[in-house]
Amino acid sequence: MPPKKATLWTEDLSFEPRVRLHHNFLSKNECDHLISLAKPHLRRSKVVDPLTGGGKDSSSRTSSGMFLKRGQDTIVRTIEQRIADYTSVPIENGEPLQVLHYAVGQKFEPHFDYTDGTSVTKIGGPRKATFLMYLSDVEEGGETVFPNATAKGSAPSAKSGISVKPKMGDALLFWSMKPDGSLDPKSLHGASPVIKGDKWSATKWIHVNKYN
Repeated sequence: MPPKKATLWTEDLSFEPRVRLHHNFLSKNECDHLISLAKPHLRRSKVVDPLTGGGKDSSSRTSSGMFLKRGQDTIVRTIEQRIADYTSVPIENGEPLQVLHYAVGQKFEPHFDYTDGTSVTKIGGPRKATFLMYLSDVEEGGETVFPNATAKGSAPSAKSGISVKPKMGDALLFWSMKPDGSLDPKSLHGASPVIKGDKWSATKWIHVNKYN
């Protein structure tokens, strides 16, 4: 008898910035497939160079990763369409999926995704949202942190910040822009160092306009 399909449900974690967790967004087979596509091609992750729009090495980001081709195969196309359905943003506005691997000690220090003021912005406008999918569990560490976020239900005077533990199949949607189109400084986020085990994830960065 085949295993029962996990129920997909959503949880709002913060409204400043807007952060929503989609539980069981990917199946185990989909997670394993993305990892298998990326594993032979991993390279040191880079950050965006604000002058050239290209990538450059940085001690703030120590993971490894690679970009898949948009619509690379049936499974990738299915996932991309599901992301478009859940974000209400066309597939064409998204960058290709980037699969990332974090070994013990690897991290990504707090940063912004919106690329405003860089040459990347000229391609499809600034990034307005990020769809981050967890492809594996992590024994310890590796949380996604938003140091300036206000957790849902917290009093205005409460200590800021939220932390999301990776769980295979879950997906985190957060917005770098406010509903009025202005950039959201509270969208500052990072990946805590992995302490035990390793971490696999896949990211879809979504732009204001069509991204070629």
